[in-house]
Amino acid sequence: MSVRGVKYQDLSQRLAAIDIEQSADNLRNKVNKGIMGADLMLQVLYVLKARPLDAAMLEEILTDLQP
Repeated sequence: MSVRGVKYQDLSQRLAAIDIEQSADNLRNKVNKGIMGADLMLQVLYVLKARPLDAAMLEEILTDLQP
């Protein structure tokens, strides 16, 4: 979301465009608590027009997330 400059309200609206009803607050809570289901995660990736990840990119992301 940060790479695309998308806020939770924007994400909520993009999901609504494909008939997925999620409020901005609900999305924020799911992300912050780490309880987003795989189906919603795929829908989010779809509306963000995410590109495929290869193993090297995934490793870099995971390394950046470590404290």
